[in-house]
Formats: sequence, C-alpha cells, structure tokens
Amino acid sequence: MTEILEAIKKAREVSKKRNFEQTFDLIVNLRAIDTKKPENRINEIVELPYGIGKEIKVVVFSDEIKELDGAEVINSKEIEEISKNKRLAKKLAKNTDFFVADPKLMPIVAKNLGKFLAPRGKTPRPIVGDVKKMVESLKKSVRIRIKDAPVIQCPVGSEKMKDEEIEANITKILKFLEERLPKGRANIKNVIIKLTMGNPVKVEVKK
Repeated sequence: MTEILEAIKKAREVSKKRNFEQTFDLIVNLRAIDTKKPENRINEIVELPYGIGKEIKVVVFSDEIKELDGAEVINSKEIEEISKNKRLAKKLAKNTDFFVADPKLMPIVAKNLGKFLAPRGKTPRPIVGDVKKMVESLKKSVRIRIKDAPVIQCPVGSEKMKDEEIEANITKILKFLEERLPKGRANIKNVIIKLTMGNPVKVEVKK
C-alpha cells in the first residue's frame, strides 16, 4: 500500500460520519518559495483522472454559442447587464468554478467583470479548438493556486469515491507540482489529507 493510500484510509477512520457527503481536501505546504515573485504565484488548472465527485459549474462567454451541454452560456449583452448588478456579479464569480470565453469577448469580460473574477483567480480561459472538449475537461479539473501564502489547498475527491481514485487524483497533483515548482519535490514541505470535518492526516512523502 502506498503512503497516499494509507493516509486516505486513515483520514476516513479519524473522521466522524456526517449527514452530508464530505470532500477530501489536499493541503500541500511549501518551503523556500517566495510568493512575492510573480513566477512563484501559480494559478493553473489541472485535469484529474477521476474528477472530484461533485458537479463543477462552467460558464461560457460567447455570442456564437447559444447553448452547450454541461455549461451555462452568457452573451456580451448579458455580461454588461450582470456588471451593473454588483450582487449578481459577485454571486456569478463565487458560484462558478471555471470560465471560458470567445477570444473576441475577452476585452468585454475584462472591462465588465474583471474586478469580480480576477481577485478569485478566475479570469476566463480563451476558447481554443473544441469548446465541448474544453468543458468536459474542466468538469474533471481543479484549480492549483499559490497566492500570498506558500500553501496549496484543493479538493481531490468525495468520500463516496474509491480510495484508489482519490489516490490517482492526488498523485496527478503532486506530479504537476514537482514539475512546476522551481526545485520540484524539494519545495514540498509536507502533504496533508483531510475530510471536510475530519482531522488532518500527514502523508509521508519520500524524498
């Protein structure tokens, strides 16, 4: 059994049963990372092998696409209307996991909704190629973000998922970090797994 699998099983054991479906969270504490340097401020999307076991909301900004399975489509006129309602704009930014946009609508989104999306690290991705495939990929993805503190926290699955599926998701994120961080594995101080209301369990990461 791998160290990750052991930690997942232990996280289940030390968590009381709740009357809602809990999420497995991955917390990666980093070292020797200066978050004041722009190159160390990661904000990237990683597709997971098994998704996170919950519905991911994707919004597509487009005048060309009228409707799309699995995503909400918002056109340029609606973008301008939403921007006039601060509460509505904040709600959209908070409740949407990922945004994509027709490249020609990017300036309109930036002008009208940039101040709501940018602080959350949710600036839209420009649509490249097949938008349906982009949405399908995002439905299985998580955002990996380092902002002010040298720590990454993201969901990696739900308690209804198999341990092996959660393990595969965690492995994918750790592999991404090893490739993305300046010193790779050396920048990872420790790795912790926990359920929403459960106690944290440290993963013994091999050096």
